[in-house]
Amino acid sequence: MGRYGFAPILMRGEPGRPTRVAGEKRAVVERRIKPYREQLAEEERREEQRHAYRRNQAFGLVMLAAAIVVWWLFHTNPKWIFPPGWWRP
Repeated sequence: MGRYGFAPILMRGEPGRPTRVAGEKRAVVERRIKPYREQLAEEERREEQRHAYRRNQAFGLVMLAAAIVVWWLFHTNPKWIFPPGWWRP
């Protein structure tokens, strides 16, 4: 479909099949009906990928927080962190 909701008039490529118009997005759609076990396997695989993504996301946020704390420690007044005599009981 073109910008205005109809197929472009000038078509190239395969007969009866328009080529992609600039800026148009097409989704890859599987037209067959999948067996139930294949659907379950895909859902399980997606769930594992989602779990790994969220785990990596949480790890990244912890690393970001640690980097902020380290930056803060190096850019603050050292006397605030280690006041004179802090090593003596």
